[in-house]
Amino acid sequence: MSDVETLVTEPVPASGPTVEDEDPVTGEWAVTRGEGFVMTPLWQSGSLTGLYEPEWNEEVEAAEAHLADLVRELDRRWGTHRRVAMHVPLFRKQSGEPMPPLFQALCDSDAYGDLTVWGPVQAGEEGRAPGRWAGVSVGHSDGDAPLVMVAVTSDRPIVELEGAP
Repeated sequence: MSDVETLVTEPVPASGPTVEDEDPVTGEWAVTRGEGFVMTPLWQSGSLTGLYEPEWNEEVEAAEAHLADLVRELDRRWGTHRRVAMHVPLFRKQSGEPMPPLFQALCDSDAYGDLTVWGPVQAGEEGRAPGRWAGVSVGHSDGDAPLVMVAVTSDRPIVELEGAP
């Protein structure tokens, strides 16, 4: 939970392009910053290459359990969460339609799992980051890619996009 609370207190760019930074040692994705948001990976499963049932299902269940544990803890801290579906951003990406920078970054990072969202939240010492929205999700980009849990924070409400069902 401390990773999500720390993320909520980080500066959020008011404007500008979306920029993805990599870890200098591993070269793996470390953080994405864009207009009104910051996004980072929290956890990653092992490789799914060569896994079939029941091992595949066990990996998915483990990822969902990690997410459920985090959601329970954040619910205790920030109150009841709500769900923001990612199917509309996925449809928009497939059809080349524009979308808000946060949803574009989620799609560009193959983070298609529905978001569990809180907000606005108060975080940090004496509520240093008032009026922030926070979200977490877990998913993966294709059959063999690892499952990745991501966290996002935004200075704007994270709401479900209108569009195709």
